[in-house]
Amino acid sequence: MLRQAVSSLDLTTRLTLAVLALASGVYTYLGVRELLDGSAMLVFFAAIIYSAAVSVGIYAFWSFLMRFMPHVRDGVSRLLLFIAMGLGSVMIVAMSSWLNAAALAGSAALEQHLANKLETFVTDLDQAHTNALSAQSLLPDIQMASLRFAQLAEDERRQGSLTGTSGSGTVVQLLTQMSRQIDQLGDEVEASAGRVNQLYEQGGKHIARMRELVSARGPINPRADAFAGESMALMGVIASLQQTSVAPAVKRAAEDLARGFIAPIADGGSADLAERQSVVVGNVEAAVAAQSEQLAAAAEQILSTQPVRPERFEPLTTAEAVLRYAPDFLPSWAGAISIDLLPAVLVLILCVVHAGIRREGEPAAGASTMSAADLLTAMRILREVEDEGRKAKAVPQGVPERVDEPELPLAPPAKGWDADTPVPVGVVTPFTTTPFGGRPEKKD
Repeated sequence: MLRQAVSSLDLTTRLTLAVLALASGVYTYLGVRELLDGSAMLVFFAAIIYSAAVSVGIYAFWSFLMRFMPHVRDGVSRLLLFIAMGLGSVMIVAMSSWLNAAALAGSAALEQHLANKLETFVTDLDQAHTNALSAQSLLPDIQMASLRFAQLAEDERRQGSLTGTSGSGTVVQLLTQMSRQIDQLGDEVEASAGRVNQLYEQGGKHIARMRELVSARGPINPRADAFAGESMALMGVIASLQQTSVAPAVKRAAEDLARGFIAPIADGGSADLAERQSVVVGNVEAAVAAQSEQLAAAAEQILSTQPVRPERFEPLTTAEAVLRYAPDFLPSWAGAISIDLLPAVLVLILCVVHAGIRREGEPAAGASTMSAADLLTAMRILREVEDEGRKAKAVPQGVPERVDEPELPLAPPAKGWDADTPVPVGVVTPFTTTPFGGRPEKKD
């Protein structure tokens, strides 16, 4: 039955192998077409020739193994054939399977590449926006410092809280001047916020366009080209955001407050008032220096943040994308490899079936593998067979068993008798015979 089944499935095996080789050739053609450059006619013929060579090679390789491997019984030869099958399988995967995977999942892999780059660009834009707005955290400190100097100037003018003499003099003018300088610094910080928001909105438009390209339908290559253009524009926006930060300007202005402080000359009408004004001016200088150091330290902390280095968009072909993002497309890889290596399962099935056929056609045990019990059983069966054979040849009961007597030489005829004359009845030869195994006896 196994032999009949193998014979009846021979045509099915050939057709299956031919269909699998043809399918692999078709997907190989689709995959290799994306890798070739040149005129349309050149690409077409080159892809056809390559895919045809792959189909013929796959069909011949598995046909050889199906014909030879099931019938090889020697262990070393079988091992060498298995090594050849493994080496051929690796070659088939190298020349066909990855191209099949590129044809099956190339567009999806390239879309995955675009989506990953989009997430990277979104992160870079948000980080650049955050860094640009971090200088806004200095605005409350700047406003509080300006308000403090303005309040001191107002108190000094109305009540003389610092010098003890009200009115607008040297101290009031100095405090008012410091408040105005700090206010100018705050105005610069506030103005930068509008520019930062404008650039962030512009970057958001590029991000939205890139999302549309990733999720749109249609050929992937034109979408990838448009995505690359949007990515370049977005990188320009990110660079502008990093240059818009006012943290360096705040640091420079804060340092200039202390370095550029010029103490005014006391203009008091009396020596006592002039002395008091000089003391207050010294205190104001110390306060300005402390405020300058505080603002410079805060600006330096912002500047120490790692700047954003946006990653450039790297265009990929579908085959390169499939290789780079292979873990994300394992089902497609499994299908592409299965098309090429499924005949290996048929080869193993044929090996098992032919081994079963050989076992059924051979004795159950050989002389080198029989145990003592097997030997005793075989001898007993042999005796039973011999007994049955003798019983079948035995004569019926009551009829003596015929014993074949051996041929013995006869005595020469008596004198006077012609050799051609028959012996008459009643004449006895000199010798008679005994039963089988006895000796001839001479009688009178």
